[in-house]
Amino acid sequence: MEEFAALLDALVYTTSRNRKLALIAAYLRAAPDPDRGWALAALTDGLDFPAVKSNTIRTLMKERVDEVLWALSRDFVGDTAETASLLWPEPEEPAPQVDLPLAEVVARLAALTRSTAPKELPGLLDRLDSKGRYALIKLATGGMRVGISARLAKTAFAQAFAVSVEEVEEYWHALTPPYAELFAWGADGGAPPDLADTPHFRPFMLAHPLEDGEVDLADYAAEWKWDGIRVQLVRAGGETRVYSRSGDDISATFPELLQALPFDAVLDGELLVRGAAQGGEAGGAASFNALQQRLGRKTVSAKMLKESPAFVRLYDVLLAEGQDWREHPWKSRRATLESLMPRLPDTHFDLSALVEAEDFAALAAIRDTARDEAIEGLMLKHRMSPYVAGRKAALWYKWKRDPLLIDCVLMYAQRGSGKRSSFYSDYTFGCWAGDPDAGAELLPVGKAYSGFTDEELKKLDRFVRQNTLNRFGPVREVKRELVFEVAFDSVHASKRHKSGLAMRFPRIHRIRWDKPAHEADRIEGLRALVKD
Repeated sequence: MEEFAALLDALVYTTSRNRKLALIAAYLRAAPDPDRGWALAALTDGLDFPAVKSNTIRTLMKERVDEVLWALSRDFVGDTAETASLLWPEPEEPAPQVDLPLAEVVARLAALTRSTAPKELPGLLDRLDSKGRYALIKLATGGMRVGISARLAKTAFAQAFAVSVEEVEEYWHALTPPYAELFAWGADGGAPPDLADTPHFRPFMLAHPLEDGEVDLADYAAEWKWDGIRVQLVRAGGETRVYSRSGDDISATFPELLQALPFDAVLDGELLVRGAAQGGEAGGAASFNALQQRLGRKTVSAKMLKESPAFVRLYDVLLAEGQDWREHPWKSRRATLESLMPRLPDTHFDLSALVEAEDFAALAAIRDTARDEAIEGLMLKHRMSPYVAGRKAALWYKWKRDPLLIDCVLMYAQRGSGKRSSFYSDYTFGCWAGDPDAGAELLPVGKAYSGFTDEELKKLDRFVRQNTLNRFGPVREVKRELVFEVAFDSVHASKRHKSGLAMRFPRIHRIRWDKPAHEADRIEGLRALVKD
């Protein structure tokens, strides 16, 4: 546990990506099995201990520390684990300084229940110093927030043992912590994990934004970029699974797809739900808002399956009946995918249509209609491109539609996490429900925490602190004075918000220090952008 705590402490204070890679790689080479596997899972949020929540830690602290001191300290620090690790009282009789293996800590946490956790956690915390307590609490409650993505962890593993990151990604999602087979292969030189009859995720091919102007349409094919969620449908060994773009298994959320693929294959596409046609040759997809009602659900009702059935609009084929197509050019994969379509039920699959245009200017004109077609923009794919993991230059481009813009007023601010835990960096903003000069109120319409520089963040944080009206735990209500120009992709009706609206991908486009709050936009203008 000491080594893991030291690693976590070093990562917290490291901003350099290369330094993070070096730290994780060094730990993976030095730590024993299965500790290093559990550490890898923890860093990538691959562990879950349901019996321990942040509220468990807060309750323990309030029993040991003055409540006002705890509340003020937690508000200042901005992180429960860090605050608790520093304020935890040292035991009257220090425990013997015997290091706990990480595997033992994981086993103890996994064995806890909601009733036993408050009794047993203090004994573990008493045996650790502040760094160890911080690591334990982060491990137990999840959400390390030390700037480690799954991709970075895989890259660190590859660097540690001089193996291909593409191979690491190929095996990663089919294995479970503590990844014994992965370390046996990568660290010990053993045979690769045998996954032939196991449905497992393959890394997606991704696209670069089209920013440098035109491409030669003779070399590229264009197709719509649909507004759903990118998925991979995998069938092997008589079993079918559905994976999100991050490799999460979301099969339980979309059970109607699990019997729809009649042959072994790995297919890439966009998951959508049926709805009224919204224009275009391949209509029938409802808005993203309709799809969102199904995302993240552990169980799906019969009513939801009937009213919002899922289907996949296919983009590509990676494998089919034992043939790996990833090294073949896009045009060959497209032809193969087209040949497979008659074998797939049209209730659950259709093919993403190609967009034909005489030249780039004509394609740009077609793209201008994208918002009316309920799509995100266009994809441009080199006709000779293989299917390769990640983003490779000049192979695929995404050409998203221009965002919508609206002026909103800052209403609330909340502390961020990780490196932003000392700053008010999460902002809730609203539009006027009528004429502000006649006393109309502001209604929240969105929340954003991106789109500004570090210098702008410092200035915004200072504004929040100097213009606070009320405090609600970690949230501050501020004077209705600051205007944000907010960019967003679309807006939908929502019963969960007082305004009746929900934005898709809101981000701060500009901070309008110059604009009076009463000149911000009104709810009616935003509501007019809702597509039926």
